[in-house]
Amino acid sequence: MQLLISDANILIDMEEGGLLEAVFSLPYQFATPDILYVEELEEAHSHLLALGLELKEILPASMVYAMELTAKYRKASRNDCFSLALAKQESCPLLTGDMALRKAAEKEAAIVNGTIWLVTQLVVHQKINTEQARTAYKQMQSNGRRLPWNIAEHALVELEKMK
Repeated sequence: MQLLISDANILIDMEEGGLLEAVFSLPYQFATPDILYVEELEEAHSHLLALGLELKEILPASMVYAMELTAKYRKASRNDCFSLALAKQESCPLLTGDMALRKAAEKEAAIVNGTIWLVTQLVVHQKINTEQARTAYKQMQSNGRRLPWNIAEHALVELEKMK
């Protein structure tokens, strides 16, 4: 099963959209750095572990790399850099909606996917339909999440054409 390393941003998008249970039913393994979980998610989102989120330790060499990333990409947070370092450590894609982290990951030659990709995966794997995806996007938007909404809608229209 493909491992995907997620930052906090993506998980919160999915929660705000009411899609967490569906996400963890996808044929992917989801993980996040243990330190990020403790600092950003544990208090308000501890239920993520019961859903299947795995915590992974950043190895010493990757921790050094994360610190280098933090110095190099000042707009990306320390925890975001931990996510990127873990994705590189595990040789797997990074899930983020954070633009500063996305740009850093692309410069570091990491595969990066975001919320729109994840919602598309939910539709492709028939965990939700496009109307449920639109409802989820509306919930995300009304809860203050920031996405390129026109691109999200375009992706859903393209999925509908494929039916």
